[in-house]
Amino acid sequence: MSTPHEGRPVRHLVSIDDLTDSALRAVVARGALFSAGLAGPVRPLAGRVAGIYFARTSTRTRTAFSAGALRLGASLLAYGPGDLQLNTGETTEDTGRVLSGMLDVLVARTAGPEAELRGWAGQDRMAVVNAMSAEEHPTQALTDLTTLTRHFGRIEGLRVLYVGEGNNTAAALALALSRYRGVTLDLRTPPGYGLTASIAARAAAHAERSGATLTEHHDMTALGGDYDVVYTTRWQTTGTSKPDANWRDIFAPFQVTRRLWDTSPRAVFLHDLPAHRGEEVTAEVLDGPASIAFAQAENKMHSAMAVLEHVSAPADTPVDVPAGSPLGVAARPRPVAAR
Repeated sequence: MSTPHEGRPVRHLVSIDDLTDSALRAVVARGALFSAGLAGPVRPLAGRVAGIYFARTSTRTRTAFSAGALRLGASLLAYGPGDLQLNTGETTEDTGRVLSGMLDVLVARTAGPEAELRGWAGQDRMAVVNAMSAEEHPTQALTDLTTLTRHFGRIEGLRVLYVGEGNNTAAALALALSRYRGVTLDLRTPPGYGLTASIAARAAAHAERSGATLTEHHDMTALGGDYDVVYTTRWQTTGTSKPDANWRDIFAPFQVTRRLWDTSPRAVFLHDLPAHRGEEVTAEVLDGPASIAFAQAENKMHSAMAVLEHVSAPADTPVDVPAGSPLGVAARPRPVAAR
């Protein structure tokens, strides 16, 4: 098969750290343009074939990439967990090599180690996008930054409180936000369930270079207040289990409730969904006026389109942040009303 960029290596997105600073900003800005309806009629995937492989359940991410690929002009092939010969022992490297002769891009969710995705990406003809691995959920972080850009018109200088497990969503968020000047990211993770040492070290290095502030504590005391954003994820991460039988008792103090808005009355609430009301967040917050979680979910498709557009270009294509990115186009929500 002759690919559109035969002989020119493709771009992979297995980790947020696969994006340069300029590429990160360009993808986020492009996602915001798609979200605002200002990207124009573009079909960069016309004549190309995108594969969607999900070994784990998905509502938002699978639909976002499927709909996004179709809107960008691609034809689509979808694979479930029992469809590929990976189940019979074929290696990810061999699978990637075979599929790269037939597909132009593969979006894959395994919930397994990132090394599996690197195996798929061991060729340079088919772009590979990580739709969630055990270590990191990079396309969720890009969705989150797209949502923040749409709401605040900027990411620099925002104060973000993340509450909950230091899972793949938290890891990608830390690796992304730590690359923006003046950002404060305050992570509150249950003891024994924080960021891995590797992710924490990489995010700290980004923060030192960019001028961001990154802290992690394993309690909910001495919160700084005056946050712009409060973020949580569900306690039971897809494809994982907890080593502690009493893990719900450990997590209980990290529930997001209206009380957090006492010192941050103008903060918006983010959640990567699905949510379990009454566990990681109360219904009063998730369904309240501060929540933009469902706009965030919709932005997953717009961000996915920006990702697909980015990886569909040859790796040596110059990256520029789009001009005229929408700034602050969404109205700020009302504070959560006190009872």
